[in-house]
Amino acid sequence: MSTMEKDVGVSVSKRLARMAVLVALSGVGAFIKIPSPTGTVALDSAPGYLGALVFGSKEGAVIAALGHLLSAGTVGFPLSLPLHVFVAIQMAVFAAAFGYLQRRVGMGTAVVAASLLNGVGAPALFSLLPGFGPAFFGAMLLPLLVGSTVNVVAAALLFKALKNIR
Repeated sequence: MSTMEKDVGVSVSKRLARMAVLVALSGVGAFIKIPSPTGTVALDSAPGYLGALVFGSKEGAVIAALGHLLSAGTVGFPLSLPLHVFVAIQMAVFAAAFGYLQRRVGMGTAVVAASLLNGVGAPALFSLLPGFGPAFFGAMLLPLLVGSTVNVVAAALLFKALKNIR
C-alpha cells in the first residue's frame, strides 16, 4: 500500500473503483496513437504507470496490462492475440518496476528506467523471437521510445500534481 493510500485509508471497493477509472482512461488513451508499424503504440499506459505510483506496483501492473490489450484490440491484434498477451505481461512488469523504483530510488531514475524498459527492452525481446529480428527492433525502437517516454512522464507529472493537491 502506497503512502498516499495509507494517509487516506481507502477501502477496497474505492480502490477497485479507482482502478476501473484508470483502466477506462487507458481505453481512451488507446485511441491516441503514435505512428508505428504495428499501430499499437498509444497513450494507453500512462494510467497504468500512474496506478503503480498511487496504488502500488501490483495494481499498476494490472492497469497497464489491460491498457495494452485495449490498445492492441483497437487495431485487431496485429501481432496475434498470444503475442499481445506477451506484450501485456511486459507492460505489467514495466509498470510494476516503475512504481517500485520510484519508491526505492526516486522519480528520476524510475522515469528513465521505465522509458528504456518499454522503449528499448520490449522491442529487443521481440527481436529474439522467430520472424522478428533486427528489422522489427529498428522499426519499433523510435515509436516505442517516444510513446513510452510520453506515457511515463505524463504519469509522473500527474502523480506530482495529485500530491500537490492533497
